Amino acid sequence: MAFVLHPRLMVDTAGIADWSLSRLLLMNDKRYPWIVLVPRRADVTELFELDEAARITLTGEIARVSQRLKAWAKLRGGCDKINVGMIGNIVPQLHVHVVGRRKDDAAWPAPVWGQGAAQPYGAAELEQTLASLREAL
Repeated sequence: MAFVLHPRLMVDTAGIADWSLSRLLLMNDKRYPWIVLVPRRADVTELFELDEAARITLTGEIARVSQRLKAWAKLRGGCDKINVGMIGNIVPQLHVHVVGRRKDDAAWPAPVWGQGAAQPYGAAELEQTLASLREAL
């Protein structure tokens, strides 16, 4: 079976790039610098379902995104912390959230999920953000 992105992720995100394992997506919520990594493996819902090599690759990709997202966010007002989350109760497809957080953001110190309404990017702002992230990542 081929990899297919979950419909909810298709609606809530925009594509940044494909790395060796993961598809990188920008969450369409400009309140936070927020990237989602989705391993391009069909029917994988849990981390332990990846083979050891893929788990190692995913860990490396998470670290790389986290480091580069923090540097990217620094140029745009900064972030105090990078949160990494992998829950999957709503979207069962294995995916990893990497979110830049500020001590003065609306959800701090709680998790970003369920905290207020998303603020989508405008079309031009989305394209500019995607281009900037592609360059930074």
